[in-house]
Amino acid sequence: MAYEAENEGFEAVIGLEIHAQLLTRSKIFCRDSTHFGAGDNENICPVCAGLPGALPVLNERVVEYAVKTGLALNCEIRRQSFFARKQYFYPDLPKGYQISQHDLPICGPGYVEFVSGGAKRRVSVTRAHLEEDAGKSTHHGDYSLINLNRSGIPLLEIVSGPDMRTAAEAADYARAIRGILRYLDVCDGNLEEGSLRCDVNVSVRHCGESALGTKVEIKNINSFRFIEKAIEYEIHRQTDCVLNGERVAQETRLYDPDKNRTFTMRAKEDAHDYRYFPDPDLLPVTVEKDWVEEIRSSLPELPLARAARFVAELQLPEYDATILTQERALADYFERAQEACGNPKAASNWIMTEVMRNLNESGTSIARAPVTAERLGKMIALIDKGVISGKIAKTVFSAMWADRGDPESIIAEKGLAQVTDAAAVGRIVDDVLAANPSQLESYRSGKDKLFGFFVGQVMKLSKGQANPELVNELLRKKLRE
Repeated sequence: MAYEAENEGFEAVIGLEIHAQLLTRSKIFCRDSTHFGAGDNENICPVCAGLPGALPVLNERVVEYAVKTGLALNCEIRRQSFFARKQYFYPDLPKGYQISQHDLPICGPGYVEFVSGGAKRRVSVTRAHLEEDAGKSTHHGDYSLINLNRSGIPLLEIVSGPDMRTAAEAADYARAIRGILRYLDVCDGNLEEGSLRCDVNVSVRHCGESALGTKVEIKNINSFRFIEKAIEYEIHRQTDCVLNGERVAQETRLYDPDKNRTFTMRAKEDAHDYRYFPDPDLLPVTVEKDWVEEIRSSLPELPLARAARFVAELQLPEYDATILTQERALADYFERAQEACGNPKAASNWIMTEVMRNLNESGTSIARAPVTAERLGKMIALIDKGVISGKIAKTVFSAMWADRGDPESIIAEKGLAQVTDAAAVGRIVDDVLAANPSQLESYRSGKDKLFGFFVGQVMKLSKGQANPELVNELLRKKLRE
């Protein structure tokens, strides 16, 4: 259960730093591939290996993706930004410094709107800046190995303001950022592969105070659930410290999901002096206003706006609209399906039940779903026209999923069309009544609930193909006789 600091007279102050790997084919300052899963040290060259004399050259696509993301986050796009050398020792950072942006990042202040706890929230974005990723060390007892494939991968670090107050809100903010990045197609958001990583800053203070408490940073969380659980633990830990008269140490901590606790990684009494200075090998990044406007005009409709349109124009419930717009491909699939059938709510119901269940069971993405949106829409239209019932439609859908077939062909091949001929259905009703004389007598003696029994028997005898409305109509008529 979530820990509520307010119960102890405290409130949490939470900010997130999200590191997104940009979906470029080559690295930020060289031509090496960014392909994940290559052999150890396969995608490296003198530049990302930090060899003396190797000079970086900025990848223009990286700048484009940064501008696109900044616009989607309602950020100021600086006409001129600079790269700096951030000095610190990392064993898997060969140069001994990281090329990053400091005083003047490409994206200035902005904000993100999202839904959390059923209400719209707005969190400020302090900045979004470009930098290069470091390599990766793996430790094997008394020795370590370094893989530099990740060195030089372009990162966009998105820094929020200290605007969040609960762990759930922070996790929802992170989900919203991931959704926007994926809608823009600038980051795949794969947390397991490290394409999206999150550092969390947490402090507590007495309710009503304006001064911030001592900030603790939790590094490299790669799951929304872990973001929430790590924050809840840290709020609880810091609150207990203050209540016990102890001082909250300014430090960097790591989260252990197996033990559901954070632990000290390193002390951080004061802000570390990274000795930034402008990188002499890189020119200032100048962004022309016309180019920014060109990128702005190419932005897709983002999740929150799309969900609002689904509610306003298609009369979907907010819950449906929120689920369907979490992923751009899913929202696109829904739009095509509802256009094909003219019944948005039915399309939503089928997608959120049968389609998503089958996707989860098969481990398939919506882009590779065996049932296309257009065929799903066509099947729903056949239900609305009375060609098949909703129950038969599930059989049709299963066949479509298995064989990638067209619904009309499957209905014809399997003889699944609804029986709508009154005479044919009437004969089935007569057979059912004749076969169940005791139930018929009981019904006519006042046991009205047996009506459902007769309906079930007719549907069973017709193998589910009798038109339900016609069955009800004819049964009522014959039971009155």
